[in-house]
Amino acid sequence: MSYQRYNPKRPANYEPQMSVIISSPDRTLLVVVAFLVILGLMSIFSASAPKCMEMGTNPAGFVFNQMLFLVVGFIGMKFLANCDYKNLIPWTMLFVLTVIVMLFLVNYTPLGVTVNGAKRWISLGIFQFQPSEFAKPAIVLLLASAFNKNHKIFDSTKMVYFIPILLIIFMVYKQPNLSMVILFLMTGLIMYLSAGGSLKFLWITIGASIFAVLTASVTNLIKPYQMSRLTTWLNPEADPLGAGYNIIQSLVAFATGGFWGVGYGSSVQKLAWLPESHTDFIFAVIGEELGFMGCLLVIGLFWTFVHRGFLIASRCPDIYGKLLAVGITFSIGFQAFLNMSVASSLLPATGVPLPFISYGGSSLMVSMWMVGILLNISKKRVKKIRVQSNVRYL
Repeated sequence: MSYQRYNPKRPANYEPQMSVIISSPDRTLLVVVAFLVILGLMSIFSASAPKCMEMGTNPAGFVFNQMLFLVVGFIGMKFLANCDYKNLIPWTMLFVLTVIVMLFLVNYTPLGVTVNGAKRWISLGIFQFQPSEFAKPAIVLLLASAFNKNHKIFDSTKMVYFIPILLIIFMVYKQPNLSMVILFLMTGLIMYLSAGGSLKFLWITIGASIFAVLTASVTNLIKPYQMSRLTTWLNPEADPLGAGYNIIQSLVAFATGGFWGVGYGSSVQKLAWLPESHTDFIFAVIGEELGFMGCLLVIGLFWTFVHRGFLIASRCPDIYGKLLAVGITFSIGFQAFLNMSVASSLLPATGVPLPFISYGGSSLMVSMWMVGILLNISKKRVKKIRVQSNVRYL
């Protein structure tokens, strides 16, 4: 029998110990994702039906295409939710190499398809997908592996992870897809800080980024259409029928919707005035048809998604799982923030889809896969157990 001096802050009759328990996947996260996907299918049908009828095709054509990718995404999510996330480590480099090859095919082969001035898609007959979407989990997996042991950046052993990351960022920027590059950089910064990185490095990075943007604007490294987005964001009324047209029509949709909206399927802006109403500006259609309350519902669902994702990260027993959860959660949450901010003119146009909601099979499929990893991480969590000991106070 042992004797200890009594400590009122920490009684000597027990010692808290950490134990890893296996539980069912996070049900709240599953419900949130289900609501987002259902809302997405409804919104795509409402926004794309007039366009389909104008083209003389099935009004639900876009929805059927989206559902095909949803099935593949669900199968992948189910598999990854049941596969231990640590088993992803030996497959990371093979997946990253596949992503790099796909990005190379987009940029430097005839398989790359140019849409609206951007070469971001690979076309294989009737099958078309966007490789930059696959780069999101690739970046997260690489960073989680790099910072698994420590948060040091200037470490020669980490070059095997950082070189592929830089190569991916370069080829995505060449498409050009600056918005996705920003998403990669922000995800990397958050994962670095989550691994225990220094805030001093954060301020240095912010300063260097501002300097790089100013230098690029002076030396004409920023493309004309990218500068046009900045000037249009500041004053869209300067070119209401040109560069400022999309954002003005988006704001009109929000204003028309008011508090309760005009009703599902009754949007006017989607008929002829709001381009890309089923992709980049689908949030504006939701705002017009479901009003402020509909927008609040979407924001609340994404807020809950981010909250559950970070909660899963905090409960994970190992640093690799924590970093994976943080990277996946932030990547999807920040992309949703970018899309909704662009539609409401809070930020300049970026061209990223709204996760789970916007039309785009690659985005939906990859997002579902990332959720599968997050669900698997949620199965393992830390629980504090009080272990009684045979101790007497002095």
